[in-house]
Amino acid sequence: MKRVLVTGATGTVGRHVMALLKEAGAEPLALSRSTGDLTDPATMPLDGVEAVFLVWPFATAEGARAVVEAVAGRALRVVYLSSVARRDHEREVERLIEESGTEWTFLRPHAFAANALRWARQVRAGAVRGAYGQAAGPVVHERDIAAVAVRALLDEGHHGAAYELTGPEVITQADQVRIMSEVTGIPARWEEIPLDRARADLLARGWPPEAVDGVLQAQAEGSRVQASVTSTVEEITKRRASTFRQWVAEHAGEFRIPPEAASTMRAARIHRFGDASVIRQDEVPTPRPGPGEVLVEVAATSFNPSEVGLRSGLLPEVFQATLPHTLGWDVSGTVVETGAGVTTLAPGDRVFGVVSGAAAEYVTAPADVLVKAPESIPLADAAAIPVAGLTAWQMIFEHARITQGQRVLINGAGGGVGRFAVPLAKLAGAHVTATAGPRSADAVRRTGADEVVDYTEAPLPGGMDVLLNLIPIPEDAAKALAGLGRVIVTIATPIEGGTHFVMRYDPGQLGAMAALIDEGRLAVEVAESHALSELPEIHRRAESGDTHGKITLYP
Repeated sequence: MKRVLVTGATGTVGRHVMALLKEAGAEPLALSRSTGDLTDPATMPLDGVEAVFLVWPFATAEGARAVVEAVAGRALRVVYLSSVARRDHEREVERLIEESGTEWTFLRPHAFAANALRWARQVRAGAVRGAYGQAAGPVVHERDIAAVAVRALLDEGHHGAAYELTGPEVITQADQVRIMSEVTGIPARWEEIPLDRARADLLARGWPPEAVDGVLQAQAEGSRVQASVTSTVEEITKRRASTFRQWVAEHAGEFRIPPEAASTMRAARIHRFGDASVIRQDEVPTPRPGPGEVLVEVAATSFNPSEVGLRSGLLPEVFQATLPHTLGWDVSGTVVETGAGVTTLAPGDRVFGVVSGAAAEYVTAPADVLVKAPESIPLADAAAIPVAGLTAWQMIFEHARITQGQRVLINGAGGGVGRFAVPLAKLAGAHVTATAGPRSADAVRRTGADEVVDYTEAPLPGGMDVLLNLIPIPEDAAKALAGLGRVIVTIATPIEGGTHFVMRYDPGQLGAMAALIDEGRLAVEVAESHALSELPEIHRRAESGDTHGKITLYP
């Protein structure tokens, strides 16, 4: 029985090497803290070892010479996991091994299929955002790398070989996301974003700058030059290399259910009231659910103009907040953990609702305030619904009580509430005339408005059965609107003779909207999506009147 020392034995490839060596009847020995230390070659358990699987997990080759000399002095052969990129430290380790006098084999794989797990959270959210979606490569299953390694460790005939390892297909980043969506059943898409935003997103996720630049450079290269597929895996193992689809099928559960939450998280908080500059990205302890609560991995929150009032401290009697305060009300996400007594939700459930403090990576909420998210749309898009959707629902069905055949004028239909008010009024059977500026007119037409009036050029029509006002307007404009409809409902400036109301949270109504969405009777259109770090800029734009429709923000 051949004894083989496996470094990196719990890693992406090493754990498969361990398993396949056992299957082959060898005696694998894992290098671990209890058996030795790669940084101290004298502690490595090399007695009786005939072969070594070497993973060098450091960014430089410093210290590699001593390790290679220790291995070459005791083992007959070494199989080194390098990469097709052959970075400077990998070239140096290869050189040291070649000059050591021991038998050697180098494995130079292309990108691991397992790298797709870095997108798991974004897949659950429904959108993987990045640059170079058409960057393509022959990604390889880590088990196939391990299978080649085991043959090189146990069999003769591999000395002096440098094997380039690929999967059986060249596949783009966008197609990887498409396949992950198809296999897992999670609605997800690739969303191309500018290079500077992609870089900023990766930095915001905690990636070191040099790693970010290296990844983006490799992706840029992959979009220009298409790598070739090799047959090495099949030639060495006598089995076809696994496809990316097969890899995803084996790991589908890791995409559907989040891992245990980290001990800390990022949150957009204010420590004092003021302008948009008071919004900070803080590192705070991740909350834990109490009895009756769940912990949600946030897919997205959305911006509501009323948050400007909270942040500014203008309406303390309405927006009461204890400082420091985490922003965000709308939330969509995946349940990570449940507290005592929760029976209606379980880890992996996709939910949405209104929860204070949603502008963070995680948020806790009473289980009974959350609703199962629509299954037919990306989870992040569901964050656009709660506040705006419920406001529109209650305006249409509770306060205006619109019925079949009524003529309805919706003033300010280009905003977030308007994008729901128009289609809901149409579902109620109304003939809808909507006002919108030039930048929002096409979007409002897509929501189903029968007529769209450009309020910057044309007067608003009168003789309506119902007038719905969704925007703040001057006092004289409010007086002018008073005569345009028999029934008037407003969520902003009060209008004489009309009903003014503030949305109340109703999970039952939110569930009804989710059902309409899954039935294809109600659409959700997100105007913009940005990283949560962009929240201060969104606030500034809102105050200058430069936002339209619903804007979602992802952690």
